[in-house]
Amino acid sequence: MKIKPLADRVLIKIEEAETKTASGLFIPQTAQEKTQQGIVITIGDDTEAITVKEGDKVMYDKYAGTPVKIAGVEHLIVQMQDIIAIIE
Repeated sequence: MKIKPLADRVLIKIEEAETKTASGLFIPQTAQEKTQQGIVITIGDDTEAITVKEGDKVMYDKYAGTPVKIAGVEHLIVQMQDIIAIIE
């Protein structure tokens, strides 16, 4: 399945949350916080409003977007205004 976002929307592949702390303790999945980082997979056709490009690592609002599962992998479709930073 191929998804192409419309207008100022961006398709982001959600990064998995850390399963281990810096000291080596494992965090159970029920206690993990939802990550707010991901990789831009594709962008919509409103190139004037969209300031990120494919491959950028971004941070987005905690409750933003619409979750989508593509080939068993979690993705999110968010509006450009919900992306708050590019991580370099």
